[in-house]
Amino acid sequence: MRDRSLQLLDWYDVHARSMPWRVPPGDRKAGALPDPYGVWLSEVMLQQTTVAAVRDYWRKFIGLWPTVADLAAAEDADVMAAWAGLGYYARARNLLKCARAVVADHGGVFPSDHATLLTLPGIGPYTASAVAAIAFDRPETVLDGNVERVMARLYDVHTPLPAAKPELMTLAAALTPDERPGDYAQAVMDLGATICTPKSPACGICPWRDDCAGRIAGTAPMLPKKTPKKAVPVRRGFAYVVRRADGAWLLETRAEKGLLGGMLGFPGSDWSDDPQPAPPVQADWQVLDATARHTFTHFHLELVILWAVVATDAVPDRGQFVAAGAYSPASLPTVMRKVHDLVADSLPIR
Repeated sequence: MRDRSLQLLDWYDVHARSMPWRVPPGDRKAGALPDPYGVWLSEVMLQQTTVAAVRDYWRKFIGLWPTVADLAAAEDADVMAAWAGLGYYARARNLLKCARAVVADHGGVFPSDHATLLTLPGIGPYTASAVAAIAFDRPETVLDGNVERVMARLYDVHTPLPAAKPELMTLAAALTPDERPGDYAQAVMDLGATICTPKSPACGICPWRDDCAGRIAGTAPMLPKKTPKKAVPVRRGFAYVVRRADGAWLLETRAEKGLLGGMLGFPGSDWSDDPQPAPPVQADWQVLDATARHTFTHFHLELVILWAVVATDAVPDRGQFVAAGAYSPASLPTVMRKVHDLVADSLPIR
């Protein structure tokens, strides 16, 4: 097992991906250590998101809040606005909770051990292992989607996911070395992302090709197997876009719990099979001849868009008017930006 780990580390020394939060293997061998705050931030952002999408967001966050103390002191609305586009907004809320816990309970220093990391808000077993290994060189085992795929192919595991997770974790743990565990954790994830890819794996240049049971059996491209997913349901709703005569936009802050919790957006109805109209103000509503569509993790959403222009003395039932100069569509969550983009050209006020 150790030989396999060393083979992969040799490969990583040459082929490691360059990432802004990563210390290259040569520098790490020379004693350089990554910033635990930067590692944690990258891992939270990378959940359900690609490396390509995260790079610029990570740089933006580090530029705005260079330390965990800076992030802990940030305004919630500013952080949520900076997060817009990464999706899964519960992660952004937990990001703030975790930063504040690190400052309040740990003196602004991230704990280095897996068990203590697990006590922080928003940190689960995978993130705790990744931070402990990458930031502190602890011999913890990481098991993300890339590593699951690599292990399933390396050992020719045909048990479908998610039932295979315990078996794959055991196999991955047996390979995790005491020597350079942080580099190894990144190496096995890089292997899955660049060589042992979901489709058309590049087995010919894989450092583990000679020992890969899946390659030898010819089953590698079909692994890992997965339990068929259930059909994704469709929910519907109404979105109300209101401009005041002076150009202000009507926005509301969504409830803290639930999808898009704590985010600014256009007032709307419930999202369900049979949504009930819920206009936020009396107005001459116009129905847009276009539907905003967005896909969340567990359902597709279709929003009927209604728009109106109201007088400057209009008093909405909920939400607040935001002056045109203070309104930025870029700060809205993706589904609300889609609503804006569809309706903007129809509004008589520019």
